[in-house]
Amino acid sequence: MKCVICRHGDMSPGTATVTLVRDSLTLVVKAVPALVCENCGEEYVEDAVTAKLLESAEEASKAGVQVDVRHYVAA
Repeated sequence: MKCVICRHGDMSPGTATVTLVRDSLTLVVKAVPALVCENCGEEYVEDAVTAKLLESAEEASKAGVQVDVRHYVAA
């Protein structure tokens, strides 16, 4: 698969750091599985992984968390 941003690099499995901000919550998740462009570094996160990240953000927001840094844990 070619990168849709630079159109030159191939995508390879890697990891990304994702930051989610909602109201007063800032959630940083490290080591998120992603496809990473070998040329420009653009990161693509799969839909299922994104859904899990958004679910974590929702739970943290409901718990009143303001800032949290986590490592991604696959289900």
